[in-house]
Amino acid sequence: MVNMFFFMCGCIDQASIGIIERFGRFSKLANPGFHFFNPLAGECLAGVLSTRINSLDVKIETKTKDNVFVQLLCSIQYRVIKHNADDAFYELQNPQEQIQAYVFDVVRAHVPRMTLDELFEQKSDVAQAVLEELEKVMGAYGYSIEHILMVDIIPDPSVRKAMNEINAAQRLQLASVYKGEADKILQVKRAEAEAEAKYLGGVGVARQRQAITDGLRENILNFSHKVSGTSAKEVMDLIMITQYFDTIKDLGNSSKNTTVFLPHGPGHVRDISNQIRNGMMEASAAQANDDTE
Repeated sequence: MVNMFFFMCGCIDQASIGIIERFGRFSKLANPGFHFFNPLAGECLAGVLSTRINSLDVKIETKTKDNVFVQLLCSIQYRVIKHNADDAFYELQNPQEQIQAYVFDVVRAHVPRMTLDELFEQKSDVAQAVLEELEKVMGAYGYSIEHILMVDIIPDPSVRKAMNEINAAQRLQLASVYKGEADKILQVKRAEAEAEAKYLGGVGVARQRQAITDGLRENILNFSHKVSGTSAKEVMDLIMITQYFDTIKDLGNSSKNTTVFLPHGPGHVRDISNQIRNGMMEASAAQANDDTE
């Protein structure tokens, strides 16, 4: 008597898992490695599923709360659960279409409740909502959702152009405000500098006049003491005539081609000296009154 055994063999790759059936019914899962199957017992390798992470890109077009149409590019990373590989093999004919349908449903339920700005700010919330829904649904079919990534949010080109124009206008407005503040500070500093210059100029003129007055007083006193029989008025007239002619000389030596018409004559010199004398007497009287008070 001869015993005959018929076996079939197969090899399952790493990061894969095999589905073994017996007479058309699911029998067990086959891990990576070399396996024997007994065709007389109805065993066969029905299929092999990869346990690697797969990526599915889904593009969804929807509308925001402020009536802006946008396209969202969503990347779903999923894999088969090893101990539930039989559910993944038998339950879903096309798992990618199933995942895509749930992504469409969740995104179009959440995005219309957000404005465009909120969508850009809270896109991670949308991704989290998609992840929770897919984990709950696809887990029953033997699939694990690893990550959900909102890769891009693409508004309508006209909306993007308008948003760029609004951003540019806001930046120009802010630049105008800063420029105005800078001009204001510059004008204030210029006014302060002019005020300080005028103040210092006034101090300089006051000191100059005080020095002139002191010099004239000393000259009058020295001349009166050294030349007997002269009065202060005569000395003052002599000094004024000297100053007058010095001024005429300076005007003549000036390199600028400027014509100046001045009243010239001894009488005018006398008038100038009288005006200076009267001014000095009024100043002395005012100072005496201040000392009395």
